[in-house]
Amino acid sequence: MQELRRQDIQSFIKKHEKEDPVSLVLSASKFPSLPIQLIAAQIKSRQKAITKLPSLYKIPDVIFPHGVSMEQCSSEATARYKAQLVEERDSLTDLSGGFGIDTYFFSQRVKKTIHVEKNPELSQLALSNYKALNAEITCIHNSAENYLKNEKTAAKVYYIDPARRDENNKKVFALSDCQPDLTKILPEIEKRNAKLIVKLSPMLDIEQAMNQLNSVNEIHTVSVDNECKELLFIITKEPRPVTFHTINLLKNGGTQLFLFSKKEEEEVPSFSMPSNYLYEPNASIMKAGGFNSISNKLGLTKLHRNSHLYSSPEIIPNFPGRSFKILKQIALNKKKLKAEIPSMKANLTVRNYPQDVSNIRKKTGLKEGGQLYIFATTLMDGTNTGILCEKIN
Repeated sequence: MQELRRQDIQSFIKKHEKEDPVSLVLSASKFPSLPIQLIAAQIKSRQKAITKLPSLYKIPDVIFPHGVSMEQCSSEATARYKAQLVEERDSLTDLSGGFGIDTYFFSQRVKKTIHVEKNPELSQLALSNYKALNAEITCIHNSAENYLKNEKTAAKVYYIDPARRDENNKKVFALSDCQPDLTKILPEIEKRNAKLIVKLSPMLDIEQAMNQLNSVNEIHTVSVDNECKELLFIITKEPRPVTFHTINLLKNGGTQLFLFSKKEEEEVPSFSMPSNYLYEPNASIMKAGGFNSISNKLGLTKLHRNSHLYSSPEIIPNFPGRSFKILKQIALNKKKLKAEIPSMKANLTVRNYPQDVSNIRKKTGLKEGGQLYIFATTLMDGTNTGILCEKIN
């Protein structure tokens, strides 16, 4: 990887970084003095970094990892969010440093940062990149388990993003199968009376993860433009009820934030038929299961126990999700749709309905697109219907 810092290679990358990496590999014979496969992999990673890690992309001397390391590293948006979860007076140790994106953004916030990584190539890459970024981070090539055994001074905060693949690159789901093994890490952290931030896959079941972790105080479901990217579990020894923090980071720089507790989620919501406005919570709320809390806290009514769509007679400003003006209820058959939507174009969403999107489109001939939205859903009286809407935000 260090070879990529050669001036001739850097110049070649800048000249060709908008080209197809596969085409470059196929034309390798034209550049016999250059490691084209390595260069093509770096170009592919840089093309991802333009949107995923924009500030690092602008630094010429930063080298990006290839393959899984680049795919699975945090985005800049989520890394910046995580940095807000620690205090300036804290010291922090990242026990699964990897490429080091999270470590870097944590270091912008705390007074002392340590990057621990057992892969020697990634550890060296992180070290050289931190020098290019003028970041004061100590890099240690070691496993998390061995590091904790020999640690001289405990940190205030530990962060871990365990690899969720086994030696054969197959996905694993039990925390004991992750690398590092969280079931071995947790007792070591408990001895130190420190805060632990655990990043897990958004595909994991939250309740199952909570049962495997001890003393969870906060759960953060983090989305970027309504796509859930990360689950964060904050663990301390302070006994307090679990709080769910749902965050949706928007392209325009805004943030949708909604908090609720387990007790609040147990409160029964109100139900009604569709009124004037329709609401669909964002992906973070849906993942966290804040179905009753969003209704009760914002004064909305649910359309059905399992539909997770909401309504109100007056508009709720800054709703954490999508908001729509209801035009009318509509039967989802070709004749009725054609009468209401001559173009036969509408954006279709299915929530608790006996048919899926592809089936409805096939039966009705409804095409994707346009300015209208249809929610195929079940109402509180058991009626299956379509709700025709115009989007507000």
